[in-house]
Amino acid sequence: MTTASHEFAAIILAAGKGTRMKSDLHKVLHPIAGRSMLHHLMASVDELSPAHKVVVVGAGREQLENALDGSAATCLQEPQLGTGHAVQQAQRKLEGFTGDVLVVYGDVPFVRPATMRAMLDRLHGDDAPAVVVLGFEPDDALQYGRVLTEGGDTIAKMVEYKDASEAERGCTLCNSGLMAARAEDMFALLDRVGNDNSQGEYYLPDIVNIAIADGRTCAAVTSDKPSEVAGINSRAELAEAEAQWQDFRREEAMAEGSTLRAPQTVFFSYDTQLGRDVVIEPNVVFGPGVSVADKCTIRAFSHLEGTTLHEGAEIGPYARLRPGSVLEKGAKIGNFVEMKKATLGPGAKANHLSYIGDATVGAGANIGAGTITCNYDGYFKYQTTIGERAFIGSNSALVAPVSIGADAIVGAGATVTRDVGEGELRLVRAEQSVKPGWADRFHDAMKKKKAASNKGPGA
Repeated sequence: MTTASHEFAAIILAAGKGTRMKSDLHKVLHPIAGRSMLHHLMASVDELSPAHKVVVVGAGREQLENALDGSAATCLQEPQLGTGHAVQQAQRKLEGFTGDVLVVYGDVPFVRPATMRAMLDRLHGDDAPAVVVLGFEPDDALQYGRVLTEGGDTIAKMVEYKDASEAERGCTLCNSGLMAARAEDMFALLDRVGNDNSQGEYYLPDIVNIAIADGRTCAAVTSDKPSEVAGINSRAELAEAEAQWQDFRREEAMAEGSTLRAPQTVFFSYDTQLGRDVVIEPNVVFGPGVSVADKCTIRAFSHLEGTTLHEGAEIGPYARLRPGSVLEKGAKIGNFVEMKKATLGPGAKANHLSYIGDATVGAGANIGAGTITCNYDGYFKYQTTIGERAFIGSNSALVAPVSIGADAIVGAGATVTRDVGEGELRLVRAEQSVKPGWADRFHDAMKKKKAASNKGPGA
């Protein structure tokens, strides 16, 4: 980790309009694995404990400020005159700061903390480079700017593709755009950057060539994982990033002891936690906030969000667990069961076609098929409490607020509106009426009527 004597500030560039996304949502707020690009990047930056974080905003400023919720300072770039101009806007927010400055991009979300740390450490090498650039070597260099080096990682020249000679284009080390410099160097060099180019913009990479012209050293750190510096500018690239992230997480989950029956059909969230010997069947989706303990089984076509599964719990297939769902040790949720803000005690079961919302279910209780907790009256939510070892018969409606005592039995088809005591049997249904022979007479009459109708005109 960067030492206290080498404090750093992170400047995150996020002022672009992101027009290729064709979205009302700011580009860097589009989610990957349930978390925005910006927050993926911020989480990596935070691992290095920056002294300051400044996000440069432009179009969609209000969205970004709301999403950041005070976790970073913001400054406005308006008009937008290039990446160098964008970094200059952060200077006022860093007035008096004498540490290092790391420049990253909000639409490049997967830069690893170790890579950023390597850039900052290189800045304090024996040759004291004025600027450190993060380079990468893609399979196809396309039209990326090139980083021309001499004698190892020392930069001889930075050149844009359109300005490069054929020999220079043959260089495979490309510019990611990420840079680090001491604050005094960063802003002093930016003051000397001009905009004499086809776009009339101030480009951040120009600070490298200016420093080299002054006789100073500039250095390149090369990423060993080019995918970490991939920018996201379109829906297609967003989908590619999601696929990349999911592939990595699936491999990680299996390496850590989970069984994925069909890995490509399982989708994790950025914060999914899995224990050992977890079995995940095909077509399972994890939303944010899910923790799964050892030896749990998640059957096919289940969806979990904001859920905690304790050891040996089992859900699905076709189960939906919404935020606030907790399954204690050995509890079971079966097919087509939905839970929300509810706790199922150790060994309790709800195996079929039920809704359990705003409820606490005791250990060993059994919830029959088709049972629902009626938790909402159109204005407020109410709690249902079901005691240990209680048995709730099929197709029952428990109208909250209501409490079912331990060892109580609720008969099938009951609509329970009052508390049921411990060990009680509660039957709430109309008395059955029996009419011997009625069905036989009905069938005979209907068969005769149908036969007569078949002999009518046009039969």
